[in-house]
Formats: sequence, C-alpha cells, structure tokens
Amino acid sequence: MNRVLKATLIAAGLMSNSMVAYAACGISGGKVNIIGNEFPAIQTIGAAAVACAGDGVEVTTNLTKEHKELQVPGLSGDPAEYTVAIVANSSIVPLMNEGLIRPLDDLIAKHGGNFNDNQKISIGGQTMAIGFMANAQHMVYRKDILEQAGIEPPKTYEEVLAAAAMIKEKGLMKYPFGAAFAAGWGIAQEFNNMFLGMGGDFFKEGSAMPNINNEKGVAALNMMKSLTEHMNPDFLTLNNNEINAEWKAGNVAIMQMWGSRAGPLLAGEDSAPGVADNTVLAYPLTVGGGDIPATTLWWDGFTIAQNISDEDAEASYLAMVNAIDPSIMNDEVATQAVWMIEGYEPTPASAGVFATIAAGAKPYPMIPYESLLHTALGAELPDFFSGNESAEKTLSDVEAAYETAAKEKGFL
Repeated sequence: MNRVLKATLIAAGLMSNSMVAYAACGISGGKVNIIGNEFPAIQTIGAAAVACAGDGVEVTTNLTKEHKELQVPGLSGDPAEYTVAIVANSSIVPLMNEGLIRPLDDLIAKHGGNFNDNQKISIGGQTMAIGFMANAQHMVYRKDILEQAGIEPPKTYEEVLAAAAMIKEKGLMKYPFGAAFAAGWGIAQEFNNMFLGMGGDFFKEGSAMPNINNEKGVAALNMMKSLTEHMNPDFLTLNNNEINAEWKAGNVAIMQMWGSRAGPLLAGEDSAPGVADNTVLAYPLTVGGGDIPATTLWWDGFTIAQNISDEDAEASYLAMVNAIDPSIMNDEVATQAVWMIEGYEPTPASAGVFATIAAGAKPYPMIPYESLLHTALGAELPDFFSGNESAEKTLSDVEAAYETAAKEKGFL
C-alpha cells in the first residue's frame, strides 16, 4: 500500500502525456454535493465542479476546515448528505472503515477520465479514490531575519531551537517559530511527524497494538515542548490558517507548513512589507540525529459516496472528472499545489514538496486503525503541553484511549 502511495506522489513530478482528453461534463441529471477542505487548491477544484451545474443538474460544495468531523456523519445517511468527499491519506480511512465510499472501477470503465493509472488509489484491488495533488509539510523561513541573526538556515529541529533562541536574543522577534499545534488533529499530526523523524513505528510489527509509549515517543514530545518555548503562547489554539496569518504579519521567522498553502505566502497578498520577498520554501527537517524527515507525504483526491443513487454517483464522478480537467490549469492555479494534472509544470511554490519527496519522507500510514490513534493523540496530548501530565503519562493515556477504540472496532 505504501508503494501505491509513494508512486502516486512521485507521479506528481513525473507526469506522462498519455492521459485521456475529456472535453465536457456530459451529465444528464442527478445531484452533486461535495465536502472537502478549504485551502486554495481545493477551492479551485470545487469551483470547477460547480461549473457543471445547470439543465437539471445541481452541484453544491461545503469546503470547510471542519471537513474531517463532517465527512463520516455526512456520508452515513441513506441517502448520504454528500455525494463526494475530497480526502487525503488519513481522511479516506474512516470512510473505508464504515463502508461509506464505493469502488470507482465501474465508473472509470464506463466514463473514462483525464488521469493516468498512477492517480488511481488502489485499496484491496479496487480503485477507491482518484488523486489529483501531492502534499507535504516542510520548513519555510525568512532569509532576511536569519541573515540579520547571523545564522544559516536550519536543517534539523535542534538547529531550529538554536536559531530561534538567537533571533529572540537579538530582539528580532518575540515568537520566531510557528506550527499548527492546535489541539486535536493538528497537534496529533505534528507528533506523528516528529515521532517518525525519531525513527518510531506507530504499531508493533504485524499487529494493531500501539507502540508510541517509549523513548522515541517521549523524545518526540520533549522536542515539541521545546519548540513551544519559541511559539505564540496560544499555540494550542492556532491552526494552519492562523499560523499563515502570523507569517504574513511578519511575526514568525521559521515555520512548518503545508506545501498546498505555500503559494499565497510567495504571492504576498495581505502580507507585511518585505515578508513575501524574503520567504523561502525549503525542505523537511530531521531530528534526533536521524536521517528520516520529520514529516509525511500525502495525496489528496476524490471519492464517491456509497449510500446514493447510481444517477447521483455518475453525476458526481463526471463533475469531479471535469473539475480536474487539464483545462483548469493556468499560471495562478499552478502555484496552488503539486498537481497530478496534465499540463502542470513545477513552480517555486512546489519546491518544498519536491524536496520532501527527494528526501525520502514516509507516506502517512493508510491503515484502518491509524485514524483511531490519530484521534487519541489529538484528545490526550494537550494535557502534556498544558503542563498537567508527564510525557510518559500522556502517552500511556493515548495508548489506553486508542486500545478502547480499537477493541470497539474489532482491530484488537
């Protein structure tokens, strides 16, 4: 499965010219309702799908940062509220666990599509999603601030700590480091990145038993805690949108950010003078003396709901095929993501994602019980960062919460 994900991601930079051209929506009837994230690349896809509306075809979108919480309940009804879920490595897993999305092979055979085989996310021998972009978190830094502090761009988290301390000592910034440490999904993902960088394995080999309450897990939490000493004190409330706003305001010199959100940082819209011109999209950081990047590789793609009529499923598939048609590609759209769409050429905004792929970062695990561990981390980690528990006690609580959920689902 990891080979499938890796191939899909690398395909973003190695596109073939053998895609099938698809000129129009070709929808005769049905309803399309799309749930997905809200960043610019997904907004572009949503707008292109909405362009298929008309002649009795209804196309609506709900693009929101709350999409992960809304997808399972929104697809659980009969009929489902949403006909399309735009997902990534992690968010497809809960939908698969509950049987809420359908295989796409019959729709592909009937209607084709403007994508190649490497975009087909295959699980258990069936195509369950079509990928349209690659993503990863990587370092972004302000070259002018680092130059004023007299330091080289850091390559490890240990060097980030030293750089942040120097920036503060010279009075250049009060809180020079930023990352999406918001309680819940965000801080859990930052732990995942750091734990992998420490060389950790989430589960004991060949089983669903958790494997994070160990020296690597403790080291990951302690490094994260050290980073918070150089972050806005409200870090447990700051998500990706808010950290990006802090960057544009000129309050942060080094941050961990998604490649899919990097384009606007370079564009400079709503940024303080000098920020965009000195923004560098760099590479993933390592930690603890290891050579595994402390980050993960991702794909984003679309799935079709199970609990809808065949007419709505066809309409939804055709709308999404139209939404990722090469005709959407222009100079502005090209900067929004590392696209797996014909006609895409790498831009400066994609530099960090390609550097992450080249560095050998691991894909986010796409296994049935990973989402349960992610949820447990998001719920329990704030106790450690609030100073209420030790790292060992927090990780013990995470494993206990995970095991309860895994037993309920039959994984343990």
